[in-house]
Amino acid sequence: MKIAKSVNRLGTEAVYNIFAKTKKLISEGKEIIDLSLGQSDFKSPQHAVNAAIKALKDGHHGYTLPNGIIECREAVSRKISSLYKTNISPERIVIMPGGKPTMHYAISFFGEVGAEIIYPDPGFPIYQSMINFTGAKAVPYNMTENNDFSINPDKILSLINEKTRLLILNNPHNPTGGFTKKKIIDKLVNGLKDFPNLAILSDEVYDRLIFSNEEIPTLLKYSELYDRLIVLNGWSKTYAMTGWRLGWSVWPEKLVEHVFKFCVNSHSCVNTPAQYGAIAALEGSEDHLNNMMKEFSVRRKLIVDGLRSLNGVECSSPGGSFFVFPNVKGTGMNGEEFTKKCLDQAGVAMIPGTAFGKFATDNVRFNFATSRENISKAIEKIDKILK
Repeated sequence: MKIAKSVNRLGTEAVYNIFAKTKKLISEGKEIIDLSLGQSDFKSPQHAVNAAIKALKDGHHGYTLPNGIIECREAVSRKISSLYKTNISPERIVIMPGGKPTMHYAISFFGEVGAEIIYPDPGFPIYQSMINFTGAKAVPYNMTENNDFSINPDKILSLINEKTRLLILNNPHNPTGGFTKKKIIDKLVNGLKDFPNLAILSDEVYDRLIFSNEEIPTLLKYSELYDRLIVLNGWSKTYAMTGWRLGWSVWPEKLVEHVFKFCVNSHSCVNTPAQYGAIAALEGSEDHLNNMMKEFSVRRKLIVDGLRSLNGVECSSPGGSFFVFPNVKGTGMNGEEFTKKCLDQAGVAMIPGTAFGKFATDNVRFNFATSRENISKAIEKIDKILK
């Protein structure tokens, strides 16, 4: 067989390789504390589960519109209005089977040979993977520790040229936990006025997981961008619904028909009862989210303090998400060596920084959306092997 060259340009997520390895070690009887996977240990809200079950019992078993049932799109529109005080028509909203289709479609719209797409490094690995797949040139902007992994508007603006088609932003940021405040976003948006033909994909899937009283810095508040702005969000992180495969996205009016065609050609439609569960999650009590964030705040302090106590480890306190991205250079190891040693000798799984880009050689990513006991145990075990 001869497959297309573009297939060989696709990357993957190292988290799944480590996940498979941890499962194998566990099956062999070894105790493993897994701090690698990007999901929390909280269960989905019960009212969302009940709504999905009810939808099944009520006979909602068939196909839906490729862009999502109108009730779900209207629920997203109301949530956007409630949270961000801005009005987005349900006609511009598309319900997706997770967040990745929005990345896939947006990058496919603008990526081709001769084009350039700017993306964060370190960053979610599928950005670069999909850019490479389209044949476009992937242009990274470095998220650095010296400003707590906040976006640097001047750096981003300096990378834009006549070949640049798309700019990818992610705030709060995976894998670093970096959070960029509104005043910095304001500066970036102001600078983007000089590049009116540049499309923007804003990945805001962690936007409700912020550890301060800062305003949620969504780009949906900048109406001057609406004719070129794509926003990616969903239920996975905010509502602990990763396995439901539910995402929502907002598109410029002129792109909606193209998105519709991509949906038809790709996934047809999103799971029907899941969409009813999604509505319930948006419209139900937020006690689940509030309780989750209170617990995450405790766990964040526990893991940051613990990592800072380790010889040779430096760690910024994340402003958002449920990740920390410590620098382990002081241990005499790079991120990959540190990851391997911790898994093999301490039974603690994490992700090396290089899984997220070339600029993170000395970092590793921990997920702290696990029990306090697991975090404390993991720190003790790592401390023991470092000593």
